[in-house]
Amino acid sequence: MSKIAYENRLKILSWSEEDRPREKFMFKGRTALSDAELLAILIGSGTPNRSAVDLAKLIMQSCKDNINELAKVTVNDLKKHPGIGEAKAVTILAALELGRRRNDLIGTQKRKITNSKTVYEEMKPYLLDKPHEEFWIILLNRANQVMRSVQISVGGVSGTAVDIKVIFKLAVDNLASSVILVHNHPSGQLSPSAADCTLTRQIKEAGRLLDMPVLDHMIFTDNGYYSFKDEGEM
Repeated sequence: MSKIAYENRLKILSWSEEDRPREKFMFKGRTALSDAELLAILIGSGTPNRSAVDLAKLIMQSCKDNINELAKVTVNDLKKHPGIGEAKAVTILAALELGRRRNDLIGTQKRKITNSKTVYEEMKPYLLDKPHEEFWIILLNRANQVMRSVQISVGGVSGTAVDIKVIFKLAVDNLASSVILVHNHPSGQLSPSAADCTLTRQIKEAGRLLDMPVLDHMIFTDNGYYSFKDEGEM
């Protein structure tokens, strides 16, 4: 192993486990990873001068950090990046093709949000049995059909920080028509805290200014839920 490769290996080993894509995937779940980190897992290894994550970031930058643009490239386009041979290029494009086929299938099975119960059922796969707080958003189209559910933040047992700018950037980037907020209470407590109420008002007002309606904010627990809309607070 060359000196540079050895130093890079030591650098990677010095990272905390949560900063390594594979370990982060295992400990925090797939939704916690950025597009570049997921791409780095497909790439597997980098070059003597760049880690797999650095290489993935360069590839994403060349595609304007847009997965849809990445899906349009060819094997030869990817091979222009140092460290990407035919095998890695094919692996990346095969993964994107699987994603496209899944989207095609989902497109024929869109779930429509009609009330708070359908919100609760939509979020069960993501939040049931979670020992810590997570904050999610559901992005909806004009027909109130689910476009995507996105994890915004992960916290501890009693709270999680939320960046309002991130919420609406995701909504705009995905061309959503409206948003539903969801966060869980691992304690099982259904009543919203003062902080929950304040945050709801702030996000709702930001959505009003951006013409991106916030339809509801749900507090999710394993045994039930609290809907701000049902309680007349939206």
